[in-house]
Amino acid sequence: MKIDRVLANNPGPYTGPGTNTWVVDDGSGAVGIIDPGPVETKHVNAIMDVVGKRKVDAVLVTHTHIDHAPLANPMARDLGVPAVGYAPGPHFQPDIRLLDGASFDVGTLRLEVVHTPGHADDHLCFRAGNALFTGDHIMGGSSVMVEKMGPYLKSLERLRGRGLERLHPGHGEEMDSPDNVIDWYLEHRRQRHEEIYRAISAGNDRVSDVVEVVYADVDRSLHPLAATSVEAHVTLLKDEGRIALEGDRLIALPAPHEEAPSDI
Repeated sequence: MKIDRVLANNPGPYTGPGTNTWVVDDGSGAVGIIDPGPVETKHVNAIMDVVGKRKVDAVLVTHTHIDHAPLANPMARDLGVPAVGYAPGPHFQPDIRLLDGASFDVGTLRLEVVHTPGHADDHLCFRAGNALFTGDHIMGGSSVMVEKMGPYLKSLERLRGRGLERLHPGHGEEMDSPDNVIDWYLEHRRQRHEEIYRAISAGNDRVSDVVEVVYADVDRSLHPLAATSVEAHVTLLKDEGRIALEGDRLIALPAPHEEAPSDI
């Protein structure tokens, strides 16, 4: 197996250095293109320069966010191959849908499919040998925006202890020691979870107020993304019975072993 990275020219506060497009070769000249990214002529040319004369079997996407999927259908159409993903989404219509536990062959290379909801409901990771293409489930050099925290934490746990040796993310650099990376992600999220609960307990009863407190040291341009993750933590805290909602106000509840203060 041979893996090449092609960096899309879409750097920014939400995408880091840009989207990583992965060209995966089975070792005999058949390739799959993972996360082709935005529709941009220079990026198309860069991908095809890396592909060269090799045979493309499919264009695959980890999820349908606009920095990962829009190029998939036009590129697949031009190459005469299927566009492959979990489900339809903005600017993406799969020719072949892959569910959790499925597999997809690129030449002689088998890609195993792991459904990893959390960052997005339609998110997939692709395993090839002991390498994992993680999309935005795990990114190089940073944490990620999470839409649904409970499923996200479960998706992370599913990837531990599976003998992985290398992570190829949708943004940032490749990573060794996947279990250590996953442990960091889990610990980071657990820490944020408690920070958010403490902020609510201190009287910050709006998501925007919680963001200001918990993410005070984070660039304000990222606060809209942080707000999405806070809302995901809030939903989980409510499911855990640790907070209640009164309209859009967040109310911390006493722990089960604590008595509520008396009005007398």
